[in-house]
Amino acid sequence: MNFDFDLFVIGGGSGGARAARVASGEHGAKVGLAEEYRMGGTCVIRGCVPKKLMVFASELGNRADDARAYGWEIERGGFDWQHFHGKLREELDRLEGIYRRNLERAGVEIFDCRATLHDAHTVKLSDGRRVTAKHILIATGGRPFVPETVEGWENANTSNDVFLLDELPKSVLIVGGGYIACEFACILNGLGVEVTQFYRGAQILRGFDEEARGHISELIKESGVDLHVGTDVKELDKRDDGVWVKATDGREAVYDRVLYATGRRPNIEGLGLEELGVEIGRRGQIVVDEWSQTSVPSIFAVGDVTDRINLTPVAIREGHAFADTMFGGKKIKPDHELVPGAVFTQPEYGYVGMTEEEARDQGPIEVYCATFMPMKNAFIGKTARVLFKLIVCAETRKVLGCHIVSEEAGELIQLAAVAIKMGATKEDFDRTVAVHPTVSEELVTMRTPVRTA
Repeated sequence: MNFDFDLFVIGGGSGGARAARVASGEHGAKVGLAEEYRMGGTCVIRGCVPKKLMVFASELGNRADDARAYGWEIERGGFDWQHFHGKLREELDRLEGIYRRNLERAGVEIFDCRATLHDAHTVKLSDGRRVTAKHILIATGGRPFVPETVEGWENANTSNDVFLLDELPKSVLIVGGGYIACEFACILNGLGVEVTQFYRGAQILRGFDEEARGHISELIKESGVDLHVGTDVKELDKRDDGVWVKATDGREAVYDRVLYATGRRPNIEGLGLEELGVEIGRRGQIVVDEWSQTSVPSIFAVGDVTDRINLTPVAIREGHAFADTMFGGKKIKPDHELVPGAVFTQPEYGYVGMTEEEARDQGPIEVYCATFMPMKNAFIGKTARVLFKLIVCAETRKVLGCHIVSEEAGELIQLAAVAIKMGATKEDFDRTVAVHPTVSEELVTMRTPVRTA
């Protein structure tokens, strides 16, 4: 059978774009790609990139306060959202253009429309056309989830909406306790918004290391976020003066905005997957094997839509491995072991490997941990403390996990991850000479475990 394309990709985000570009530009496949919104996907348009730029902006007010404490004659003014937001739009436009140009240079044919599946080799485009492909790759990412069981849920915003706001609200309620909720709580607080945060669980950042979770929770509250755990929204109502909220603990208040950050779901609605027999998991994810192949042999999936590890660099690795395997004859599986990550709270949380809880379930461990006030803060009387933690296998001496809560923790954990990925032992860390004076020297100066398990 003759196909229009060797590969057709649905989704122009990080994973789909990488797969398309490598398959076409490096391996000579004929590739088509459909994107219904903007090229670049969640990360570039409504995720990592704009969020990190907002992190940068939100940190500068406190740095002005620090500068004054260090002796600089600086007055802190208000934040100009219009100025920032205009530059943000320009930057996202620039990055989207780069994505598009890179695909075009690689020879990928782009379709700016929605695509769904007709059969195992045919894609329906929203402009009425149909195209065929030997292989189809689903890379449609995820979307914010808002529980529709809450009365008045339609009056809430999601993280996608934050980047589109015409003006910054004076007050906001953030619902959720995951990394997106905590990041936006810190960002908006840093920009001068009065932030309240509800989380129905007992502690924020479920799934992360418990000691780090507790440390970050205290720092968030100290920074001015009004955090309430064990609390959820019972009812929402749009009023003239904002959004009225009734909480499960009985409290009532009105906020300019209510932002739900209660998780994301794989973006598969209306694609036609189930009708073709593609297996869907209980969380709505596309089930794939180690080669990113679905239960229908010609259909593959990468990125957040598979709900493996929902990080942009992982989606890129998955897309690249798929293209190399399918069209480059290299047989490469994406590596999901010891993937580092960062939560861009203030301060940041960088992590790689196991949590203490995961590690102790697998065998005897030693835990090395230090919390202290860094020199930079101590000098001006700031009370924020950093946390450095290593989890070590008591038998092999390998470092199983590293957790850092500190300014620039995302930068620090990248370097620690290289050593841990290589199989470094605690003694390898101990033999490494410290860089002094830095906060990161604590990684190689912790000599005595604080506990064993």
